[in-house]
Amino acid sequence: MFVLELTYTAPLAEVDALMSEHMAWVDAQYAAGVFLASGRKRPRDGGVILAVADSREAIEGVAASDPFAVGRVCEYRITEFAATRVAEGLGAYRETVGA
Repeated sequence: MFVLELTYTAPLAEVDALMSEHMAWVDAQYAAGVFLASGRKRPRDGGVILAVADSREAIEGVAASDPFAVGRVCEYRITEFAATRVAEGLGAYRETVGA
């Protein structure tokens, strides 16, 4: 599982100019089963996405295709983690780690 943290690198007016394209991209990632949760940070200086993918390379490719990244209005920080405990309903995403 991955945590994708977006940090805006441009004024909000430039971010907002790409928002409809970004949201269409977000919708496509949910439809593909990649995104589990997402939203704006408070204060509004970026966003956070909880995602699943087969590899870090795959999730890096997803992030690179974001219109915000293409438009150079944000930077991504990607953190991979093993979701060894999950809430009810998320059992399909539970991972085990070797001892």
